Amino acid sequence: MNCLKQLRERAKLTQQYIAECLGVTQGAVSQWEKGQAMPSADKLPQLAQILGCTVDELFARP
Repeated sequence: MNCLKQLRERAKLTQQYIAECLGVTQGAVSQWEKGQAMPSADKLPQLAQILGCTVDELFARP
């Protein structure tokens, strides 16, 4: 999830918005961006849709 922050910023979205869409906390999104945790696999398609990318792009190197 190394590029999650860049994808989120490119889409001009906040961590809080993504958290609300996925039913998680803003802290969880922050941890994903820092590489301290990973979203569950069932959230990946929705996360990619929110960010306007593919699931593969979520795992691309920055």
